[in-house]
Amino acid sequence: MPLTMNSQNILGKWKTIDDKTGKAKSTVDIYEKNGEIFGKIIEIYDSSKRDLLCDTCEGNEYNKPVLGLVIIKNLTQDGEYFENGTIFDPESGKTYKCRLSIDEDNPNKLMVRGYIAFFYATQYWERIES
Repeated sequence: MPLTMNSQNILGKWKTIDDKTGKAKSTVDIYEKNGEIFGKIIEIYDSSKRDLLCDTCEGNEYNKPVLGLVIIKNLTQDGEYFENGTIFDPESGKTYKCRLSIDEDNPNKLMVRGYIAFFYATQYWERIES
């Protein structure tokens, strides 16, 4: 399914916010490739973490730099949501089913929801640019 004009709002650079501290952690660039949505870490704000390697990653991503890591993979559009893909947390090493959508009250906030079975956690990321 081709991306609609409204869905273009999801593409661009987003500031990730730590849900425990409320502090900005990184910038993720959300982009479209072959009709699917991906997100790559392109900036890490804490200078002590910029050179960390992903020791929680598996396969060919193991021990690769966290900076540059594609953490959102293979999302497809289903109405107002982008889902049916995954999001990876390099700190915990966990991969979650993922759903993204623009906050209906604020087009500069992205709702990022990760699921394991019936449980989920939600973060809100802030738009840097589209």
